[in-house]
Amino acid sequence: QVRLVESGGGSVQPGGSLILSCAASEGSRCIGWFRQVAGKEREGVAAMYTGGGVAYYDQSVRGRFTIYQDNYQDNAEDRVYLRMTALKPEDTGVYYCAAAEETRACGPLPRYYTSWGQGTQVTVSS
Repeated sequence: QVRLVESGGGSVQPGGSLILSCAASEGSRCIGWFRQVAGKEREGVAAMYTGGGVAYYDQSVRGRFTIYQDNYQDNAEDRVYLRMTALKPEDTGVYYCAAAEETRACGPLPRYYTSWGQGTQVTVSS
């Protein structure tokens, strides 16, 4: 199973920016970012194929969030980032990164991901 560790959450005012980081041990074919608000289902925000190629952005974040990978190397830890700009209060939630072991799973549906990080809180408030 892929091990995942997120970092980079925090509190920011509307219009601000944050960068979330996800360190994933070897074995994933896709890394996705999800967010969850209390009382609601976990929703997909963005996903990309490890080694390159964006698979998905939710409509609500398109143009404001960027998912990218830093210095990909085969058979090594993957580090995938989520750059969030022009943040809005409705972006508030716990953000999770998740790994899928098949490329066909790379999208917005949580049930296709087999490993999850512990989550990091993002709060957008004035």
